[in-house]
Amino acid sequence: MPRFIFPKTRPNDNTVRFKCSLQNTILDVLKARPGWQEVLGEGDWDFYWCDAWWMKEYFDRLFLEDHVRLNHFRNHFELTRKNLMVKNLKRLKRQLEREQNKLDAQKCDFYPSTYELPSEYHIFVEEFRRSPGTVWIMKPVAKSQGKGIFLFRKLKDITDWKKGQYNPQIDPNKEGPETYVVQRYIERPYLIGGRKFDIRVYVLVQSYSPLKAWLYRSGFARFSNTRFSLNSIDDTYIHLTNVAVQKTAPDYDPEKGCKWSAQQLRQYLRAKHGLEAVKNCFRLMDEIFIMSLQSVQRVMINDKHCFELYGYDILLDEDLKPWLIEINSSPSLTASSKDDYDLKFGLLNDVLNVLDLDNRLTGREKRVGGFDLLWDEGPVFVDEEESDGLSVRSSDTNSFLGSYNNRKASLEHVFRMAQFKKC
Repeated sequence: MPRFIFPKTRPNDNTVRFKCSLQNTILDVLKARPGWQEVLGEGDWDFYWCDAWWMKEYFDRLFLEDHVRLNHFRNHFELTRKNLMVKNLKRLKRQLEREQNKLDAQKCDFYPSTYELPSEYHIFVEEFRRSPGTVWIMKPVAKSQGKGIFLFRKLKDITDWKKGQYNPQIDPNKEGPETYVVQRYIERPYLIGGRKFDIRVYVLVQSYSPLKAWLYRSGFARFSNTRFSLNSIDDTYIHLTNVAVQKTAPDYDPEKGCKWSAQQLRQYLRAKHGLEAVKNCFRLMDEIFIMSLQSVQRVMINDKHCFELYGYDILLDEDLKPWLIEINSSPSLTASSKDDYDLKFGLLNDVLNVLDLDNRLTGREKRVGGFDLLWDEGPVFVDEEESDGLSVRSSDTNSFLGSYNNRKASLEHVFRMAQFKKC
């Protein structure tokens, strides 16, 4: 085990000392921040952008001063492992049925029917036989970037998997196949230009107790490279929108890519379906973000030193109903284009602005850069006078996903107002 020098009090000059385990956009952001200084090797640090492995190995062995921040909660996997995410959502639904009513519990119906295999194999088979001809999708619980995913219509198509031959086991000392989830496939997704897409949305959680969550205005839609069809369920270029999959397509254009900004997507949907239909669609997305976080609020090990930037993957069906596909605790920070780099650079800069290790905020802000405060022990409602001219009502929640993101002007205003209030 390497020797750690535990972070002590901050230097008198308010320098923020940081460590970073990644060599991509986040390191560029940290190095570019005025007054932030990289710590190489052993040394005191105030901020550490670490990987999940480091948290698992070392977090419980550290004593951290109050000001120190790290980018994961200790058991972040409760929300981001596919099987645990569904388990926690099912528990929340049962809780709402007991404590409130079935109507409130139905708000949890934003993820497809899901079973964990092999533990729920026999329950799944009963459901499978009740719905002949349905397409199902298999996903390994602990992999990302589309690895190990496949679609099927017949039980015999997963015979090799059931025998443990489809994929190598996670632990070679354990018997049985790798753990998967099997989900009912969304057979009628919303299509643009005949192609399927999902939406990557960024949610920043500052605390689980009390729950405090911010929603980023910018995100992107990831399109498949091939027109949608259920006649070719073996074609990953049709059914998986992951960039890691799509960029291997023979006709993939790295300059054009397969992405729209969240702003482009919202404008398209509004032009085609009208303002109210799109507002309702995005309101349902907000419910997904909040209810999924509430599903793990009691089991998440809250720690004042920790925060989490989640990457939500949302799919729209042909009725504009949003479905939660998965949640990522380590969303990709490697840029696939200049626009992608600019988005992620601004996103990560605003994460650090919200965390405010520089002590520039009052703590009462509802917007910082591109982040809007969505939940703070309860829903946060919009300030009409600070809505950038957008059509809002005081009863609207403080949510602007896909709206204009003039983050630099917002930051200048926030810092100026914070300085004035402190004086």
